Amino acid sequence: MQRSEEDARRYAGWGVLTAAFTGVMVSFAPIVPYTFSLFLNPLHAAFGWKREAMGGAFALAAITVAVVSPAIGLLLDRFPPRRIILPAIFVFALALASLSRLTAHIWQFYFTFFILGLAANGTAQFAYTRTVLTWFSKHRGLALALLLTGSGIGSIVIPPLTEWVIQHHGWRDAWLMLGGIALLGLPLTAMLVRNKPETPRARAHAPATGMSVAGALRTAAFWILAVITILSAFSENGLVTNLAAILTQHGVIATSAALALSLRGGAGIVGRLFIGFAIDRVSPQRIQTFVLALAAAGTLILAFAGTGAVSWIGAAVLGVGLGSEADVMPYLLARYFGRRHFSVLYGLTWTAYAIGGATGPLWIGHMYDVAGGLYRPRFIVYLAVVAFAAVILSLFLPAHKDVGEIDAQISVAAGAGSAGRRP
Repeated sequence: MQRSEEDARRYAGWGVLTAAFTGVMVSFAPIVPYTFSLFLNPLHAAFGWKREAMGGAFALAAITVAVVSPAIGLLLDRFPPRRIILPAIFVFALALASLSRLTAHIWQFYFTFFILGLAANGTAQFAYTRTVLTWFSKHRGLALALLLTGSGIGSIVIPPLTEWVIQHHGWRDAWLMLGGIALLGLPLTAMLVRNKPETPRARAHAPATGMSVAGALRTAAFWILAVITILSAFSENGLVTNLAAILTQHGVIATSAALALSLRGGAGIVGRLFIGFAIDRVSPQRIQTFVLALAAAGTLILAFAGTGAVSWIGAAVLGVGLGSEADVMPYLLARYFGRRHFSVLYGLTWTAYAIGGATGPLWIGHMYDVAGGLYRPRFIVYLAVVAFAAVILSLFLPAHKDVGEIDAQISVAAGAGSAGRRP
C-alpha cells in the first residue's frame, strides 16, 4: 500500500528526495540570486558598470527562464528527468566559472547570464519537483518542503562563503568557486533521481490523472496563482538581488549584510519544515495567504533597517514567508490540476515568476541611478506594497479540492485495488 511504503525508512522515494535535495542545494536558486548583490561593488570598482546595467544581466537571465521554462516542463513530462537535469548542471557550472574571465565588455556579462537563464530551471527545484511528486502522496507536502529546504541550506552557506572568498581572494576566484559548487549535484542525481515506475493499473488510468493545459488556463485559480507569483517575484528579486548593497549603504557592515542573506535562507528552512508538516493537514490556500503576509512584513522591516540586528529580523521574517510560499505553489498546482501536465503548468508559473523577477531588479536599479546612487527607504516600501497586493489577491483562491485529487485516488486504487479512497 502507498501509505505503508511512504512511512518505511527504506522506501526508495526517500533516496530520490535526498538526491533531489542535494541538487537543489547547489542549483541556480541559492547561488545566483543570493550572491548577485555581493558582486555589485567589486564589479563596479573593476569596470565602472552602473547598478541598472548590472541589474539588466540578472533581468536577462530571468527573462530567459520565463521563455524556456514551459519547454523544459514539456521535456520533464515526456522524458526521464536525468536526461534534462545532468546536462543543465554541467552547462550551469561552466557558465558560472566562466564569469571569472570577465573583461570590461559588459556584453560578456550579459551573454553569460543568458546561458545561466537557459540552464537555470534544469538545475533547480523546478526540475526535481515532478519526480518527487511521483513518489509521494501521503507525505506530499512534507516531501516538497524538504526538497526546497535544499535551497535554504544553500542560501545559508553559499553567500558568506562567497563574501569571504571575494574579500580574501577576489571576485574572480569567487566565481570559480561557485562553478565548482554547482557540480556537487551531479553524482547523486545521476545515481538516484528517477520517476516512480507506474503499475499497469495506474498506466491504464493515466489519461484521467489531470486537467489539460488548455483546461487549466481557463480556470480562475491558475491566473490568480500566476499574478501572485509575478507580484511576489517583483518584490522578492527587487530586494534580494540588491539587499547587501542596500544594507551597507544604510549603515550595516558588509559581514552583517552577508549574514542577513544567510538568515533569510535559514529562516526559510524553519518555515518550510513547519509549512510542509501543516500543509497536509490545513487548507493550503490559507497557508498561502499567511506566508505571503510574512514576506510583505519582512520587506517593510528591511526598508528601515539601519543596524545589523534590525536587518537580521527583517531577513528572517522575509525568509519564512518567501521560503514557504515556494512550497505552497507546486502543492496547489498538483491539487488543482493533477500530475498529467504538472511540469508544463509549473513551467508557466515560472514564466510568471521570471517576469516579476526580471522587472523587480531592473526597477530598483533604475531608481538607484535616478536617485544619484542612493537606495532610499521609500523604494523598499514600494516593494512591500506590491507584496501586500499579492496577499490580498490570495484571499480569492478557491478553497475546495479540484482535479488534483484524482491523482491520489488513482495511486490508492493502483496500490490497494479500491478506486475512490482518499490518500
